[in-house]
Amino acid sequence: MVSSSHEALHRIFQKDPALLTRTLQRVLHIPFPEPRDIAILNADLTEIEPVERRVDTLLRVETDVGTYLLVVEAQGKVDEGKRGSWAYYLSYLYAKYRCEPILIVLTQTSATARWAARPIRFGLPVWNSLTLRPLVLGPDNVPLITDEREAAQDVPLAAFSAMTHGRGPQSAAILESLAAALRTIDPDTAAVLAQFTESCLVDPQAQQIWRDLMTAINYFFRHEVAEKVREEGREEGREEGRIEDRAEMTLNILQWRGIEVPDSVRVRVRTCTDLDELELWAQRAVHATEAAQLFTES
Repeated sequence: MVSSSHEALHRIFQKDPALLTRTLQRVLHIPFPEPRDIAILNADLTEIEPVERRVDTLLRVETDVGTYLLVVEAQGKVDEGKRGSWAYYLSYLYAKYRCEPILIVLTQTSATARWAARPIRFGLPVWNSLTLRPLVLGPDNVPLITDEREAAQDVPLAAFSAMTHGRGPQSAAILESLAAALRTIDPDTAAVLAQFTESCLVDPQAQQIWRDLMTAINYFFRHEVAEKVREEGREEGREEGRIEDRAEMTLNILQWRGIEVPDSVRVRVRTCTDLDELELWAQRAVHATEAAQLFTES
């Protein structure tokens, strides 16, 4: 379960990768080529040496004019250490994949957005050996979606709007329009977007508004509100419920990532009663390229 704004802020683009290119076009007016295919790649950039380097989300986008790597970083505050890290990420990824890397920074604060948007230059003042210019999505350019009809036209974008602007004065209107839009899509996707949204809400009043809205429309799937309500309910059957939820989450991760799930895999996952094994399979589902990889070490 996603429990932090850092995770939710970038993982929404794993749920709907095309949302990122749509947002770049709409918000930053970047003429990004129309994607033919988008794949979620392993975000681990660790080298052989014991130095771990990991981006938040890494997407490969195939277009008619070339292949691009979208390097997505959720940034909660100013961190001058990123000056070197981001440059390393892009250089390493280009060397590894021979594709053009594009750094996209996501933030919920204007101050962090202004800092992140500054070009990072290496070399002499009169001659830059390397210049890095992040694309930034934050409260100053992500649209405020407060209209239910507009929210329903692109529900993931409406969720990203709520996640970005959730601490602002119009949070109630944004959350209400999103809650209405969630009714128009399939319940599983709605539950995931609802969870991402709640993870990003730091203002207590906005948190309470969202919980009330979710209770009113009964989104009690794998949402955190559901877990809190169930914790107050019957003690009996808890373990069975966790096992069932973990099995369904594993299958849903594969489905959301566009991976075909044979009946044999579906039956094996749903009949498993070992919660630890299901946890392992759920972790493997995030990076698997085919369903059978759930049961084998990579």
